[in-house]
Amino acid sequence: MSSEASTIARVYVWEWPVRMTHWLIALSLAVCAITGIYIGNPGLMRVMTWPGFTMGMTKVVHYYGAIVFTLTVLSRMAWMFLGNNYSRWDKFIPVHAKRWRALVPTIRFYLFRLRKPPGFVGHNPAAGLAYTLVFLLYGVMIITGIAMYSASAAAAAPLKPFTFLIPLVGGLQTARWIHHVVMWLLIGFAVHHVYSAWLMSHVEGNGTMESIVSGFKFVPKEDLVYSGYRFIDRNDVPDATLRKEISHAATHPAAYPGTR
Repeated sequence: MSSEASTIARVYVWEWPVRMTHWLIALSLAVCAITGIYIGNPGLMRVMTWPGFTMGMTKVVHYYGAIVFTLTVLSRMAWMFLGNNYSRWDKFIPVHAKRWRALVPTIRFYLFRLRKPPGFVGHNPAAGLAYTLVFLLYGVMIITGIAMYSASAAAAAPLKPFTFLIPLVGGLQTARWIHHVVMWLLIGFAVHHVYSAWLMSHVEGNGTMESIVSGFKFVPKEDLVYSGYRFIDRNDVPDATLRKEISHAATHPAAYPGTR
């Protein structure tokens, strides 16, 4: 590859709604996890029982955290249809043949079986598919949470009509158990998410960790032209064509959303 091909481009990947919802989901989940553990077993967290911080207040904080979480998840899902190419729904569900083809090699990279990173500017196929499963878990948390809240809500409360969810989730005890298990799955995902983001940022050197604050990544220009190019058949991309498009990407990065 020519030296021109290794030139780095500064690309605006994560728009402000993506960054805002990312941090709001993280914050609201942390609040709900801490208060939820206390609600489930107050004896495990006696340190929180300072004067005035009653079980009732804990539940209020938990409910408000859940409201923020629910509205933020719905907002992020809406942005999958309103946002730029890097945040859209087809970067989560691998409907394109190239993303399916890149799925196994990307997983091999995460398992240290490949030396080169995948070369996707936004979410790579493995990450996108993982986030799809995470959003499904978000949905389970929201549904079971609403079901439990509706059981004790006042008659005039907006969520009282959602008592129909209780039998659908197997009853209140089952809903509590599912809610608890999914919480720990999400905590485990959060740990892995930080690790994988650090790994990609360290190996690719593209500012992955910083991009969720600034919105910008620093990527090789060839990734703008043929996102995921490291996994494609080189016969599909003649060198002359690659060099020409990479040269054009140097002065017109907005014309290459990295989704091909």
